[in-house]
Amino acid sequence: MVDRPEPETHEPDGPPRWVFIAALVVGVGAIVAVLVIAANRAPAPVPVAAVPAPQADGAACAQLIDALPDNLGDYQRAPTADPSPAGVAAWRGDTDPEPVILRCGLDRPGDFVQGVPLQMVDDVSWFRVAEADRISWFAVDREVYVALTLPAESGPTPIQEVSAAISAALPARPIDPGPPR
Repeated sequence: MVDRPEPETHEPDGPPRWVFIAALVVGVGAIVAVLVIAANRAPAPVPVAAVPAPQADGAACAQLIDALPDNLGDYQRAPTADPSPAGVAAWRGDTDPEPVILRCGLDRPGDFVQGVPLQMVDDVSWFRVAEADRISWFAVDREVYVALTLPAESGPTPIQEVSAAISAALPARPIDPGPPR
């Protein structure tokens, strides 16, 4: 009689294969859930201080606010914190903690006098006021004054897209600067 070797039996080195598959499915599901929640997360409300804006409740500002885009480049439209002044819109960036804020119906800016330089973006005349880390642009050739305050490093896209909305919502008019100082 010939000795036959006994068949080798393999004992598993760890848990059954189905445990690894289940763990992989749960892990992938968790990652997908986190990404979906992050993509659909609404931006935090933006606090906006009240400033004199006597025409903010008017039809021109309501028309402009309705015409504003949901995105300004990398900035997404965000709600404003209560109490929110009339004629205001805000956007937040994914990486920039400083929001973009639009105010409509303001008084003529005090520094907007005869002879100051203006910049045309599309067909909107803008007057620039720079601060250390923020820049405010005032649209000065419409029936209401509109201010757009941006982080200094925001690039040209926000003002270009707001210019398009202003052009669509508000007809142009001749500028009316104050007397030179």
